[in-house]
Amino acid sequence: QVQLVEFGGGLVQPGGSRRLSCSASATISSLNAMGWYRQAPGTQRELVAVFRSGVGTVYADSVKGRFTLSRDNVRNIVFLQMNTLKPEDTAVYYCKAEERGLDYWGEGTLVTASS
Repeated sequence: QVQLVEFGGGLVQPGGSRRLSCSASATISSLNAMGWYRQAPGTQRELVAVFRSGVGTVYADSVKGRFTLSRDNVRNIVFLQMNTLKPEDTAVYYCKAEERGLDYWGEGTLVTASS
């Protein structure tokens, strides 16, 4: 079982930046995939960015050029650097890991882009 804990949510002004962190209890370099999803009120959870073994990093079109996913394989942490935030980026951001056909989720961290 993989345990995930997210950090870094909060209130940010539109145009600002924020970095989210996800600490994993597993060796992330051995996972099939690890990344970030988000869910805004009244909407379905959607992919933001994910690193897939053998594929690389995939980004949602809405965040391409603004968000960057990176990994620290020594500390088993995945980061999401979010730049030029927009009000429509407001959501609960969830970290997700995939291993041996199973999905593991963190509890989520709220990011609010508002003035």
